Amino acid sequence: MAKKVIIVDDSRSVRLQVGAVLTAAGYEVIEAADGVEGAAKIASEVDLSLVICDVNMPKMNGIEMVTLVKQDPRNAGLLVLMLTTESRGPLIAQAKAAGARGWIVKPFKPDLLLATVRKVAGAA
Repeated sequence: MAKKVIIVDDSRSVRLQVGAVLTAAGYEVIEAADGVEGAAKIASEVDLSLVICDVNMPKMNGIEMVTLVKQDPRNAGLLVLMLTTESRGPLIAQAKAAGARGWIVKPFKPDLLLATVRKVAGAA
């Protein structure tokens, strides 16, 4: 059974690009367009291996979403990678404090993204 990854990003093109890389590598991909939708989908999914999340999104940003999701004890071990244009230290620290395990800056290199996903979540 393929590992499930949810991509939470308000950019449809980013979701499609990341999804294409992960699907080609054998992962099952779920998408959400903002933090509110992402939190709802994470709450309803079982066996999620990884969340890949943008920081700057409408309705609820990525750090707020990670904070909310991590409040549920069922998500204590859920792995989160932030994929964003932001590279400021304080935001990275906030994301890690919220429960994110890694930080990838956009634009991303597909091979680097895949290597990071495999390192964090394991092969598909």
